[in-house]
Amino acid sequence: MIQFFKRFSANGISGVKGGIKEGFEDFRLGLRDATTVVRPTRSRMMEYDQPLLWAVLILVTLGLVMVYSASIALPDGPKYAKYSNSHFLVRHGISIAIAFTVGIFAFKVPLKVWDRLAPAIFALAFIMLIFVLIPGVGKGVNGAKRWIPMGITNFQPSELMKLAVVLFAAWYTVQRQEYLHTLVKGLLPMGAAVIAVGVLLLWQPDMGAFMVIAVIAMGLLFLGGINAKLFGALTVLAIGSFASIIIFSEFRRQRIFAYLDPWNEEFAAGKAYQLTHSLMAFGRGEWFGVGLGGSIEKLHYLPEAHTDFILAVIGEELGFVGVAVVIAIFYWIVRRAFLIGRTALQLDRSFAGLVAKGIAIWIGWQAFINMGVNLGILPTKGLTLPFVSFGGSGLMMNAVAVAILLKIDVENRVLMRGGKL
Repeated sequence: MIQFFKRFSANGISGVKGGIKEGFEDFRLGLRDATTVVRPTRSRMMEYDQPLLWAVLILVTLGLVMVYSASIALPDGPKYAKYSNSHFLVRHGISIAIAFTVGIFAFKVPLKVWDRLAPAIFALAFIMLIFVLIPGVGKGVNGAKRWIPMGITNFQPSELMKLAVVLFAAWYTVQRQEYLHTLVKGLLPMGAAVIAVGVLLLWQPDMGAFMVIAVIAMGLLFLGGINAKLFGALTVLAIGSFASIIIFSEFRRQRIFAYLDPWNEEFAAGKAYQLTHSLMAFGRGEWFGVGLGGSIEKLHYLPEAHTDFILAVIGEELGFVGVAVVIAIFYWIVRRAFLIGRTALQLDRSFAGLVAKGIAIWIGWQAFINMGVNLGILPTKGLTLPFVSFGGSGLMMNAVAVAILLKIDVENRVLMRGGKL
């Protein structure tokens, strides 16, 4: 501008046109220089949800350590006398390696393939639930027939069914969206499928798995927009059904009575034996625990310390702080899964969004039941703590669920960057 006014004063009106022309030229060159200085950079958005993966890996690592701690004394008893002290550690480590490998393969499968295969996976899981009940095929442990021997390991079909119900319920909700407000075309087909699965699971028996599967199916129907009156009726029916199962089953009634009064002499050494010793483990742990490896309850006092009641060992050895950290990590994983599902729904990816939220319901509800049982909030049920407890089938299916969840997140990020799937 100063140059412009100098030219104006020196040349008068005749220099105005030339000054304006030169001024615009200077402005254009400056703008060009400014834009060329800025170098293109990649988006700071991560390729995948790294914090989610790290949270899961922390739980898996903690589980490996606590499985070893909880099982190291088992060979001292007659039941596991032939095993070495590191038997369950080695087996759990192998299960983690297998689960990690299967998870990698599952991560490479696009969601559209899972969408297409959902009915077939549900049918496969249903057939395996039938096979496990066939004499000579299914394997029984502690009075329950839930496993199919597969060489070096045993496979539990109910764990596959949890994943299958997530996929199938999401697929069904999307396909039957226009009928969800009706009873015959909307609710009954899904209800019949869940009831059929429930009959097979109760035959094993495995009521804990049935509770998880029923809640997954109901949760996805609710999130999918089922009619409110139908959902209310379905909820009442489900509660009534579970109450009837308990009322007409002697050993389940005894479990409820033991849960209500675990310190009663009649129950303390019987149906409430696990619960009382679990509570004693938490009591010994206090705030910071007795130290890693210092548990007394795992020394043949607390049954299934490395599976269903591993949280009690965590509470005894790591204290309130250790249990609180585990709960916080599970809360974060479930919350993150719901957020991934919400993002997918906002991107008009209904199936992916419902699958993500179904996985959140699965992991959150199963973890809540396991923690509630360990803490005496809920009656004793045979459910493991996801990612932490010993068990190859559950760990494998958890790994597949996390892989699918990460894949949904990756595809969300691709679309948000403007890419195509």
